[in-house]
Amino acid sequence: MTVLLERPEVVYRRYTLLMADTTIKVDPAVRDRLQELARERGMSMRDFVAELAGATPTKEELRKRYEETKAYVEEHFLGRPYTEDDERAGEKLWADLEAGRIGEVQ
Repeated sequence: MTVLLERPEVVYRRYTLLMADTTIKVDPAVRDRLQELARERGMSMRDFVAELAGATPTKEELRKRYEETKAYVEEHFLGRPYTEDDERAGEKLWADLEAGRIGEVQ
């Protein structure tokens, strides 16, 4: 069996066309924290930052998620449009839960 190896400069040129190295300047404490989090997950810091960026929604994605959730609640739970009164009631429920004024939901 013959294995044909490409020269390193050819491989590197192809790699650099696909991957852009970017330097992000952060405080040493932030860098160390990112490194620790990546190491705990068994991944490189590059992969960890990529995963973090992919998992963090943009404002537009959050807005879309809100609208989709609102439409689902209106259709499957309320049977009517979601109102500001519903919003206030939901906020009060969360505040009561967080403050321990409401017990566990069974």
